[in-house]
Amino acid sequence: MEKRKFNELGVSTEILKAVDKMGFEEASPIQTAVIPVAMSGRDVIGQSSTGSGKTAAFGIPALEKIDPKLRAVQALILCPTRELALQVAEEIAKLAAFKPGIREVPIFGGQSYDRQFRALAAGAQIVIGTPGRVLDHMRRGTLKLDALRMLVLDEADRMLDMGFREDIEQVVAAAPESRQMLFFSATMPRAIQDLISRTVRDPVKVTIDAQAHNAPQVEQVFFEVDRRSKLEVLTRLIDLHDLRYGIIFCSTKIMVDELDEQMHARGYSVDRLHGDLSQMQRNRVMEKFRRRGFEFLIATDVAARGLDVDDLEVVFNYDLPNDAEDYTHRIGRTGRAGRSGRAFTFVCGREVYKLQGMVRFGRLDIRRERVPSLDEVEEARTSVFFEKLRAVLDGGAFKKQDRMIDRLLDQGYSSTDIASALMQMLQGQANEGAPASVAPPKRFEDAPPPAPKRATKVAPPIEPSQVAAPPAPKPQAVESPKEEVPAKPVPEFAKYFQKPAPKAAKKQKFERKPRTGREPGFSTVRFNIGQQQKVTPADLVGKIAGVTRLPAKSVGAIDLHEDHSLVDVEQSEVELVVNKLRGIRLLGVVLAPEAVSTPGSSA
Repeated sequence: MEKRKFNELGVSTEILKAVDKMGFEEASPIQTAVIPVAMSGRDVIGQSSTGSGKTAAFGIPALEKIDPKLRAVQALILCPTRELALQVAEEIAKLAAFKPGIREVPIFGGQSYDRQFRALAAGAQIVIGTPGRVLDHMRRGTLKLDALRMLVLDEADRMLDMGFREDIEQVVAAAPESRQMLFFSATMPRAIQDLISRTVRDPVKVTIDAQAHNAPQVEQVFFEVDRRSKLEVLTRLIDLHDLRYGIIFCSTKIMVDELDEQMHARGYSVDRLHGDLSQMQRNRVMEKFRRRGFEFLIATDVAARGLDVDDLEVVFNYDLPNDAEDYTHRIGRTGRAGRSGRAFTFVCGREVYKLQGMVRFGRLDIRRERVPSLDEVEEARTSVFFEKLRAVLDGGAFKKQDRMIDRLLDQGYSSTDIASALMQMLQGQANEGAPASVAPPKRFEDAPPPAPKRATKVAPPIEPSQVAAPPAPKPQAVESPKEEVPAKPVPEFAKYFQKPAPKAAKKQKFERKPRTGREPGFSTVRFNIGQQQKVTPADLVGKIAGVTRLPAKSVGAIDLHEDHSLVDVEQSEVELVVNKLRGIRLLGVVLAPEAVSTPGSSA
């Protein structure tokens, strides 16, 4: 069965806004088949298991039928386990995000009765629970089904296997005869058919067959990670496996934009693809990706549909897909044409149970692994460097430097010390912007301590009496030695992360002269982002270093203004900085850098 967009299924504007926020760009086959029928009021028998996306298939019709002014239970959803009940309740809450006045509550064994009593007494209209606890509340009189409009049995075969048959029959018998019944089961044994014949009237049958979509050439792994740690785990895996070409799937367009910005700041070569881009922009991005003009494409499912690239090394499921079919479509983009590939999936919290359902439905072969440590990543980087060095030695494609080595040996240096020093220099160059062929991309904050500043950028300590020495027409225009000249040389970029003293901050606000353009060999670049966007020098430095991979010495002073910022850049690198950062996002602003002729001219 083909998929359709949600706006073709007759759902309300509020639901369309919710599914767009959740990252659903089109309905799954079970949703396409069930939603229109259920909204028409017909009973439904759906043969489908967890992982097919059926929660939205019954959740959306339930929400559309709820009267928010009526404080009574109008929809009851029975689930076999507390984990599934919680998962369903969370998704219902997301779908109801733009429908004010609708409340849902999960009820199951092992949870405090008081909390459930309060939620039911407050007038929850949707109850999601296990049969035993639901029946318990009905007997206590805290859960009444007089106003029930829809009854959903989710994974009925599992509930019967767990011994809930009598409980289910009592709940169904207590529901009004006018209620609508939605019945979902992965299998249809005789016991299920008997239950259906006694509870469902003139149903519409929908069958979504589970199919094995395993790609034997794809190594499938998932990692259970905290949502805030996803970016760190992603960069570790890229560096650990020395990955150079792949797709990173996100569930929403907002997440694509955020991850694109964060990856750029860490020095990775990426671009983005989602529905808000024009067709011309999409074509340009895809053409560049096919030519390997960048390493990783960050995309949503629909934007990347029909992507014809045969030699992808890896697919990352940065966000868990909505159903097993979307998962198999994603991972099927690697491991093509007889090549091997990798698929890494990130799950957090109760998404583990959703993934388990997808594994059962799609018969997936996916294993769990632990997140690699920083030591393992560093060891992998060293191994990559070692193998490349050995390949150069074995190939013999290098120029002999016997005379220089002999000179060092004559001065008493050992051969091992000379080799170690050269390796350290090479690795340092890789960290400061060497080509991708030298070493994996490094995060800006992971780079080794840079060399001390050049003499032209950090002056030695001087006495206050020396301040008037420069041939300036007005000595008072020269800033205080405490602000301009540090008492001791500081590491590169350290000044951007130090908090200024209160007095200095006050002086900068009212009396500061333009700081940019004073260093020989530097020119000023104007960025269309400033104090209004709460940008900091560290933000600008990180973005420039991450995107261009220039060494630390290429960036000079930074001057922040209300609506723009002035950054000193080495004259030879101005064109590179302007071209590379044009169109890149920083703090939600699309940058439009431009070179300015004189310092402070744009202030």
